[in-house]
Amino acid sequence: MSAYKGMESYEKVIDQFAQKSLEILGENLVGVYLHGSAVMGCFQPKKSDLDFIVVVKDVVPDASKKSFMEMVTKLNGEGPAKGIEMSIVKREVCDPFVYPTPFELHFSVGCLNWYLEDPEGFLQKMNGTDKDLAAHFTVIRARGKCLCGAPIVEMFGEVPQQDYVDSIWYDVEGAADEIEENTMYLTLNLARVLAYLKEKTVLSKREGGEWGLRNLPQEYHGLLQEALREYQGGEPAYDVERAKGYAQFMLSEIKKLVKDCN
Repeated sequence: MSAYKGMESYEKVIDQFAQKSLEILGENLVGVYLHGSAVMGCFQPKKSDLDFIVVVKDVVPDASKKSFMEMVTKLNGEGPAKGIEMSIVKREVCDPFVYPTPFELHFSVGCLNWYLEDPEGFLQKMNGTDKDLAAHFTVIRARGKCLCGAPIVEMFGEVPQQDYVDSIWYDVEGAADEIEENTMYLTLNLARVLAYLKEKTVLSKREGGEWGLRNLPQEYHGLLQEALREYQGGEPAYDVERAKGYAQFMLSEIKKLVKDCN
């Protein structure tokens, strides 16, 4: 396991997640894949989560889902501040890629209380489709890590550009209304979305902020620097009105380019 700065404390959690996935899912498991900041060299224990995609051959029985969730919630408590985010998907939706992408099971910190309060209801209802998986699969293909099972190149087909663009647009389209409450995330994410649309490069949030400092108007550099400072563990001092103006500017620029991809 590559020991990016800040990752050393969580390598055991990553290894255990892969090993326990194999024990619980057995022959149904195709592979376990790590994506997100943990593989993009910008992991921050106070701001990052551990992102996994688990690929299976067939439907996961409820008993296996329950064992899996018990494992995930235990490891979640041993992980970074934002815990674990993971989805289980069938191999058949990975290549050729299916969008919006069906999933068998999903977990993130935001789901923890629901699972703890109503595990049976959670297991019955936590399935469907997730547009975010187009972005996750794209990162896996570009920069992900196979923890066990089939190699990435054999498992994940190409994500069509139109699907990827729809996925990343879905993530930021509400930024004008949401940036005051989620300033760091949206400031950096808007920059990396625009970077992809302009240069077809898949960046981390940190890299998106750095791209913004090189390519966006000077008036937004202070905001970008504050977002990068918060992402790296510092205490930011945001100009809320500047952040709102930035969101409107970026959404306008992104919309122009999104049209070209449809």
